[in-house]
Amino acid sequence: MDATYIDYSATGSFSPTVIKYLENAAELKPFYGFRPDLDGFRQLLQYKKNSCKRSILTEVLQDQYKKLPVKEVSEQTKINLDLLQQENTFTVTTGHQLNIFTGPLYFIFKIVTAINLAKDLKAEFPDKNFVPVYWMASEDHDFVEINHTQIGGKKISWNEEVSGATGHISTKGIREALNQYKGILGISDTAQELSDLVETAYTQFENLADATRYLVNALFSKFGLIILDADDARLKKQFAPIIQDDIINQNSFKNIFATNEKLEKLGVHIQVNPREINFFYLIKEVRERIVFEDNLYKVLNTNIAFSEEELKVEIANFPERFSPNVVMRPLYQEVILPNVAYIGGGAEVVYWMELKANFDFYQVDFPILILRNSGLFVSKRSAEKAASMNLTFADFFKPADTLKNNWIQVNSKNQLYLNQYWQELDAVFSRIKLQNIKIDPTLGPSTEAIQKRLEHAIFNLEKKLIKAEKRNYETRLNQIDQVKAELFPGGSLQERNENFGLFYVKIGSKLIDDLVESFKPLDFKFTILTE
Repeated sequence: MDATYIDYSATGSFSPTVIKYLENAAELKPFYGFRPDLDGFRQLLQYKKNSCKRSILTEVLQDQYKKLPVKEVSEQTKINLDLLQQENTFTVTTGHQLNIFTGPLYFIFKIVTAINLAKDLKAEFPDKNFVPVYWMASEDHDFVEINHTQIGGKKISWNEEVSGATGHISTKGIREALNQYKGILGISDTAQELSDLVETAYTQFENLADATRYLVNALFSKFGLIILDADDARLKKQFAPIIQDDIINQNSFKNIFATNEKLEKLGVHIQVNPREINFFYLIKEVRERIVFEDNLYKVLNTNIAFSEEELKVEIANFPERFSPNVVMRPLYQEVILPNVAYIGGGAEVVYWMELKANFDFYQVDFPILILRNSGLFVSKRSAEKAASMNLTFADFFKPADTLKNNWIQVNSKNQLYLNQYWQELDAVFSRIKLQNIKIDPTLGPSTEAIQKRLEHAIFNLEKKLIKAEKRNYETRLNQIDQVKAELFPGGSLQERNENFGLFYVKIGSKLIDDLVESFKPLDFKFTILTE
């Protein structure tokens, strides 16, 4: 595929805060650490404390990788697992929920961004090692956010009543959704290849975390991607002092609430709001909020409750039962990983900015925030349609009506826009108004009213002219709708709706290779990939 690039600001699809962050706006600098460029990484690497327990991290990862067939783990992944034990090795991390069949395209885009950034950093800092990591959000309990995917314009859902952490969910009930997904893929060789991968993932592994690990490893192992499930007692034990301090003293609530007030004054749309206690209690089929009521730490919707002393004992003995929510998960990540960068979407970059003061409070290094690569795939047919109409792909980010009107204005041989004529009429009425006022000052408002009615009539006529000309070019304008539907299914970016499956069917694993070749993490450009 051929890659072209456009500025994120030109797409109109990203928040003003993210654009300001990329443009180095001064008002946002207090809310993050170092800039997302090579110089920023150079500074961070000089400053980085490197206090994580590498031996525990690698022990956990080695145990988790035993769940995969040995032949499925690439040599590069094995090398990276070993490298994590060395003090000069750092991670580049992205994270996401356990969406079935990987969910929308940006799941794939996040991981490719991490792979490429690790590669770019190694080229710039050859005396150090950089390992890409996919953090599985296995403790998340919002099943309705991950139980479906869109492929070929069709929604496939895994309909089942479940509770607790999604990583623990049994895959036994996914068969109907699995068959539907495979049916849409078709029967080509590449379709069969992907069908075999998802069949193995969701039928040979007992829970969603293990199934997701298998599928993501199958797609990305050759690039050395490390997949981490942090739902582990050994990792949580490192975080236990912060768990205890934060639940009892509610530090994150105070720190993040104060930060959000500052961000709101800058016009930033707040992505997440802290609670007084930002941890869930996690046991089999239960992940419920912890609240402080009547001098007890209670687990909502259960009979479980702790005094302060009992809570401390529970955290010390069973740290794995305390699951961080969205505002504490990033802190947990940075405690257990030697991490230098977090890669997320636009909303994630903004919500991480809400957390900087909390990182400072707990004296945990804040990673460099990287906006993940965004992109869209354009079929050969759509590319040909756009070219035949002399339209660029950047044009298609405009609303359909605007795009059509602009195209008509450029290509119509008739005069459709009457602004020039109205300016001439407006000048005439200005002279009439002056003359009328000289005769009788009370005639001024009457003249203005007539002028407004005529202006309205002129522009109504303009709309009718454009509408009539659109009928003359109906076939051509339908092509705009067809291309828009491919690039913006459901009216939003392709990457936020469509699954990668049918794109994989077209070219097989080369799809991932093309993304790795095309995405440039530190250029911060929107990528358009054309057949």
